[in-house]
Amino acid sequence: MRPVKVLGIEAGVNITVGLPVIRTSVDHRTAFDIAGNGIVEVGSMIEALRQAAEMSPSPVLQA
Repeated sequence: MRPVKVLGIEAGVNITVGLPVIRTSVDHRTAFDIAGNGIVEVGSMIEALRQAAEMSPSPVLQA
């Protein structure tokens, strides 16, 4: 994922293929050093959910 990070894209997503289920995950570390400090970057999580919904063979509810 280094090329994506070099470009400054903050919403990187990991997609695992070859499984019987859709699996996406955020592309960042666990960030224990900032846990509990109210510092949040949600871009990768939102994009991981969007990608999973897009890959779903059945309709996904829209929020």
